[in-house]
Amino acid sequence: MKRRVVVTGSGVISPLGNDVETLWNNIKKGKSGIKPLESEEYQDISTKIAGYIDDFNPEKFLEAKEIKKYDLFTQYGHAAAMQALEQSELDLESVDKDRVGVYIGSGTGGLQTLLSNHETMLEKGTRRVSPFLIPTMINNMAAGLVAIKTGFRGPSFATVSACATSNHAIGEAYLNIAHGYTDAILAGGAEATITPLYFAGFSKMRAMSTKNDIPEAASRPFDRHRDGFVMSEGAGVLFLEEYDHAKKRDAPILGEIIGYGSTTDAYHITEPDYRGAAKAMKLAIERGDIKPEDVDYINAHGTSTPAGDVSETKAIKEVFGAHAYRLKTSSTKSMLGHMFGAAGGAEAVITLKSMAENMFPPTMNLEEPDSECDLDYVANKAVEGNINIALSNGFGFGGHNAVIAFKKI
Repeated sequence: MKRRVVVTGSGVISPLGNDVETLWNNIKKGKSGIKPLESEEYQDISTKIAGYIDDFNPEKFLEAKEIKKYDLFTQYGHAAAMQALEQSELDLESVDKDRVGVYIGSGTGGLQTLLSNHETMLEKGTRRVSPFLIPTMINNMAAGLVAIKTGFRGPSFATVSACATSNHAIGEAYLNIAHGYTDAILAGGAEATITPLYFAGFSKMRAMSTKNDIPEAASRPFDRHRDGFVMSEGAGVLFLEEYDHAKKRDAPILGEIIGYGSTTDAYHITEPDYRGAAKAMKLAIERGDIKPEDVDYINAHGTSTPAGDVSETKAIKEVFGAHAYRLKTSSTKSMLGHMFGAAGGAEAVITLKSMAENMFPPTMNLEEPDSECDLDYVANKAVEGNINIALSNGFGFGGHNAVIAFKKI
């Protein structure tokens, strides 16, 4: 029999706050974390705005002498994981560390470390490349560092599925615990991709917004005038735990994970096929032993791209039928921007807070809805209402889809 899995801790590093309460309060207010990029390196690129973090203090989580050993994405992931662990009130001295794991993924890993070392090599030669290059840049290092710091010896690895990375980490951790292989897992994602190279690449794809004049209004999911996503960074991590294990130690329970759906479009590298997203939502619902009409809220992937938002809306209609118009759907990327591999982690945190406070977070900048995006997206202002069951959607380049179903407990 499948075991119940609950969330007993959460942590986040984001452009709207470096802890859960700050992030959530800003989300409720509809505040934007998108700002202009001042560096001259971006002046020849059509997009000059991002959701970058300028107030992160790694010394709150790592010793000063350690910081230079780890790429920024690893620092973000470690910080979010430590927050989640602290909230969970887990006693590290008494827990069976062989039964606790770490699943923290990243879409790109230590990109900044790779680029800086490549520049050093071109300017000064191969002998000047850092001996820390490889262990610093590889995608699994956030998970590795957290395991080292906590002593958790259960399964540990990094999911890599572009924008679905965090949802896959959380979903696979959920399955591992549900089937009895572990008792608890730290799961989520971390990303630090704001670099001229990445901006140039996405700019050439015409995937990012060029609404540079009003940064806070650039990310506008489901709006007729949307023109692309806004790049962002950070980390989001949950502490997942088997229900009886959590109850036995009187842990705080933030919500329950009841279902997980994972599919692949098998269609196109960058263009979505709504049927894959729809199937992932259907699987999360079926495996959660609920009906579509039981779902109260969807934290949408909602990136603010012309094709993506239409595809997701179509997928929601396919799954929910008439109920698609009754439930609330919103995209918090309208405020946070797109955190890529960390997006699902941060959005899972927001979804849990939404359920706890019965507050539907808004989709900001939705002034003139696309005719093909005609659902209730909680436009421009948070709305109170009971949320018992919610989905959090994550869809990535390559056609990767991962959906988590949460339940209030």
